[in-house]
Parts: sequence; structure tokens; C-alpha cells
Amino acid sequence: MQGTPTRVSGPTGGGVVTGAGAEASLRYLLGRLALIESRVREEVARRRGDDPEGDDRFRGLYVSDARVDALLASGPPAPVAAGPTHQQQATQVEAYGDEAEVQGATLRLRRLATEAGLVALDVELLLVAMAPEVDPRFEALYGYLNDDVSRRRASLGVALQLCGVDLRSAAARGRVAAGAPLRRAGLLEVEDPDRPELSRLLRVPERVVAHLLGDDTPDGRVRELLGTAPPAEGRASEQLARALAGGAVRAFVRDPRGFGAESVAAGALAAIGRGCLFVDLNRLDGFDDVADIARIAARDARLQGAGLVVGPIDVMAAEHPAGVRAFAEADAITILTGREAWDPRWSREVPLLLVADRAGRLQQQALWDAELGGDLAHDVDPVAATAMFRLSPQQIRRAARSARQQAAASGSPVDLGLLHAGVRAQNAAGLQRLARRIEPEARWDQLVLPPSVEAQLRELPMRWRQRDRVLREWGMGGGGGRGSGVSALFAGGSGTGKTMSAEVIAGDLGLDLYVVELSTVVDKYIGETSKNLERIFDEADQVNGVLLFDEADALFGKRSAVSDAKDRHANVEVAYLLQRMESFDGVAILTTNLAANLDDAFLRRLDAIVDFPSPDEPQRLKLWQAKLGTVLPRADDIDLDFLANRFKLSGSEIRNVVLSAAYHAADAQRSVTMLDLVRATIREHRKVGRHLTASDLGEHAALLEEGR
Repeated sequence: MQGTPTRVSGPTGGGVVTGAGAEASLRYLLGRLALIESRVREEVARRRGDDPEGDDRFRGLYVSDARVDALLASGPPAPVAAGPTHQQQATQVEAYGDEAEVQGATLRLRRLATEAGLVALDVELLLVAMAPEVDPRFEALYGYLNDDVSRRRASLGVALQLCGVDLRSAAARGRVAAGAPLRRAGLLEVEDPDRPELSRLLRVPERVVAHLLGDDTPDGRVRELLGTAPPAEGRASEQLARALAGGAVRAFVRDPRGFGAESVAAGALAAIGRGCLFVDLNRLDGFDDVADIARIAARDARLQGAGLVVGPIDVMAAEHPAGVRAFAEADAITILTGREAWDPRWSREVPLLLVADRAGRLQQQALWDAELGGDLAHDVDPVAATAMFRLSPQQIRRAARSARQQAAASGSPVDLGLLHAGVRAQNAAGLQRLARRIEPEARWDQLVLPPSVEAQLRELPMRWRQRDRVLREWGMGGGGGRGSGVSALFAGGSGTGKTMSAEVIAGDLGLDLYVVELSTVVDKYIGETSKNLERIFDEADQVNGVLLFDEADALFGKRSAVSDAKDRHANVEVAYLLQRMESFDGVAILTTNLAANLDDAFLRRLDAIVDFPSPDEPQRLKLWQAKLGTVLPRADDIDLDFLANRFKLSGSEIRNVVLSAAYHAADAQRSVTMLDLVRATIREHRKVGRHLTASDLGEHAALLEEGR
């Protein structure tokens, strides 16, 4: 047996492959190049015998009369005929190659010929062109054969001669045409297009030479775009593998829910014994030549015997449709991925169309275990703890590494909190440009709400955790384009706990809270508001987070009778929002002070409508106790029962009062007193135009005169 190859890798992957198999591959290649050398020797010897000016030191710099006479007297250059010795050497080289393959070696030259569909003449032309890249002697020899010392590569005419082919053969010339396998696969380049065809020089790209010599380092022009895609198993992966095994070379895997279409593709390629070259289009620079990148990536995939996986194509479909076509029609097994549906304009042929599915529990467990190993706390089941998240295999791997690093920094095992933090770290930053991100800190025990309201709130995280079982496994999704998200309306007066409740729910689920800022959404120009919202929903689909539309009645108002163009476009925006909310796959919470202003169609599409009442006296007492806390220094004269009974404040208003009193006490370097709280309460009422009476203040009535 030739043994298992060893790869000496660099930081970008690939690297030089060593071992007995790699040595056999190189030995076979050098044997084939030795056959080229023997043909060169024969042609040089023939030309020396026929050259009337062999001793002219200026030979090749001018054409003498004697040279002209010799050219007129002779016919076209004859092919180099293979003699018995050459044929014997060729038989020995191929016998060695056959034996090496029987022993388990992979001969790169033979594999490349199979991958690119090369015939014997193609391989000979490739070797002739490659010879100066491996052995510098061929530079001078080709200069001699070209009759021009400055042209140190094989011309097409010289190459055809050395391959024993008639220069006038159209079929032979066609093997280096633009659409021929050598050129289509990027293995051979033809220089000097303005010269006569036979005098054009042939060149083998450096990347191809390096590969045949045993180096798999990717081409530098695509290296920064390459990503990793751990193979995934599942129904979509199995279907794709069967299609590829049956001869399919084009596929598109749609990934509307972020399940990791790239891993689905990698799993299918692994099932048929191929590697995966994943080009991550999120890493594209605006100045990149996409068509050139597609050509180079396809060549690298062929060199490695891998499939080319490209995505997500949505990031460039609008601005670079020609780039999408270049990838879609690349000369390699190509699997495109994206969130949107396939557009027939992207390719002359429609590929196999599939939809990505979620990795199974066993595979998810294997991914977590592979990264976390013994660093995981004994009571944490990572699959169950992250079941509510939409995670691709790549995100699982990155989240596990992030959690492990944080655990190492804190000197503790990976617990549930670190696991959730690692997952949140995978969220794309695009949504933060459109919404304000809040890392949840509020907890259920901090809410002061009626039991019935809290029970409704607790249903929302329950729905999110169980949505896959109910909607998919139990078939309750209902179709019609509905998403698998959870949506709710929180209605109630200002300061009654709506935003804090959203934060508690996000914290319960281990998600971040993203508060949509109206200033980034509402636009005075017709149609722009809908575009802004579409960007928000698109970005939200790519993160694991809770989306909060504060003061939602400004966006989701009632549709009205059409009296002018503005009314018509406003109604169109509301109708669009109805559809987009229904298809959203995340958690969306709307808050409003005026539920009656919302369109009835929204209310029908919501999973829950939670009314937040103003706190009653017992609840206000709890709020005063909670906001004052246990650390703030208090004077003995504070009467919380009096404050809760006399002042009908919301939770946020009570917080404002306590905060204002605390600042005054801190400035005076003393504890917070009842007087501080009453003064702050009076100011809080005046802020919103409410007036207190002397009977409301009791013994503190004199404070009403302050500030008047």
C-alpha cells in the first residue's frame, strides 16, 4: 500500500501533500515529462542536421538568404515520430502508474485528466507547456526550437510537433481553442493572440503546476473568500447526493430558514467521495471581478476533485447578475445556495432545485461534542439548550468555540449562559444598523404584573420552543406561506412594563432584543418605508433575536378610504406589512399605547394580544420596593404604603421618581428621604401635565408651592 498522504497545511488550508502516495504521483508526472524531453532531444538533433547556419552566433535575429532557400526547399515541419525507445519508455511509465493506482495512490495528472475530460493529446500538450515550469532547461531548448531566444515557452506549432501531430490538423489545433477542455477548465492559457496561431505561446498557470507537483494551497485570488462547511446529513443532502451520483452537475439549495445549505451541499459531496470548496460570497469586496473569481474557483475545485459550493448568491444577485451566471455556469460540479427562490435568468439551464432542512439531533450533538468535548458542564444538554435557535452547522461550530473561549477565560466549564452567549455571538451585525440591540438583563421575578398577564407572557417562549414539533412534526403549519415565527401585541399605557416584558422573554429564550427605531424606518418618500422594513425583516431572519416594534401604531395603523395618492400608498404599505409579518420566522413583538388604532387584520394574525393594565395599589407597593432596591441608602421616614396609596404611577414613572431622589441625596451626601421622594413625585406628575392636590400629599402639601 502507498500509505495515507500527509498534508502540510498553512493558515488558509490546503498545503503540500506528502507521503508515499504523493511521491508516486510526482514520480509519474516526472516520468511523463521525461518523455517530453526525449522528443525535444530528437527534434533538436533533427534541426541541427538540417540547419545550414548552425554555427551563426546571430542565428534567430535575422533571416539570411541561405535560410530562405532552405525554407523554400523544405515542406512544413514534420511531426516528431516516436521511435521504439520512446515507446518502450512510455510503456514503462504507464505501467508504473497502473501499479501505483493498484497500490492505492492517486496520480494527480490522471485524476485531473478525468475531471477535466482530457484526451491523450490534451495531456501531451499540457505537459509540453508545463515543462519549463518544472525544468528550466526547457526555456533555452524552446527558444532554440522557436528560432527566437526571447520566446522561451513552447509555441503551439512546437507543441504539436513534439506531440507527433500534423500542424495542419484542424482537430489538433482545436484542442487549444477557447471552448476546448484545456482552456475551459483553466489548465492552459494561450498568449500573443495577435500572432499567427502556430507561433502563439502556451502557458500553464502557476496554480495548476503547483497542484500537479503536490501543493493544494488555494489560489490567492480566492483564498480570502473560502469558508468552511461541516457536512450535514438529512433528506435534502441525501437527495442531492443521489442526483450528483446520477450525473447532475448543477444544483441550487434554497435556505429560507438558515439551516445551513452549504453544509447540506458538503454532506452530499462527502457521500459521493468528493471534497467541498466553499466560496462564501459574504466576503466579497465590491471591487472583486466576480467572473474571474468564478473561473478560478471552478479550476481549484477541479484540481482538488471537489465540488464547488457558492453562496449565498442573494448578496450579489441584484448588483452582479453576471457574476451569478458565471458561477451558475462554471465548469465544475457546482452547488449554489441562497435564501430566495431560483431565478431562471441566472443560468441557461435550470439546476436541480432543493430546500435545505435542519440537521438532525444526532448530528447536532456530534458537532457540539467535537468542539466542546470535556469542557461542557455535566448538566447541560447543548442540543436541548439551543433547540429554539435556528443554527446552521457552521454556526454551531463557531458558537461552541466562542463558548469554550469564554469558559477558558473565566476558568469554568461551559454552562447554559455561556452557551447562549456563544450562540448570540453568531448574529450578523446588519440588524444593529437598523435596530437598537439590547442584551437582556431583566428576569421574570422582576416583573410586577397580574397573574393572568404573566401567564400570557410565559406562553410566548413556550410557543417558540415547541414550534418545530407542533408546526412541522405534527403538521399544524397550515401552509399558505405562513412562517413559523411567534408574534404578539403588548397594549397598555406608557410605563406599564411592555418593553421590560419583551426583554424578559428575550432573556428567557437566550436571545438578544432588537428594538426597531422609527427614525430608521419611516420615510417621507413614497415606498421607502416598505423598503426599510423589508431590510429589517431580511436582517432579522438571519439572527436569533426578538424583534420589538415600539409604538407600533405608527407603522401598523388602520387602512383608510383612498382620497389621494398618499392614502393609496399608505394602504399598500400596511398590506405589505400584513404579509411580511405573517411570513416572518422569528419572534416579533409589537407595543402600543393605542391598540384601537391598529388595523384589524394585524390583530387576527397575532399569536397573542396582552393587555398591560395600570398597576393597582398592591402592585405599586411592589414596584416601589423593587425600584428602591436593597443597596440604595434610605432614611427611616420613608412610607411606602403612603406612596403606593396616594400616587397612581406606572412602573417607569416610579423608577424616574426614585432615580431623581437618589441624585439629590447623592449630591447632599445623605440617604434618600421621604421628602426627596415626594418632591420627585410632584415633578414627575408635572412633566406629563397631571396636577396633585393638597389632599393627595397630606402632611407634605406645602411642597406644592415649590417651583411655582
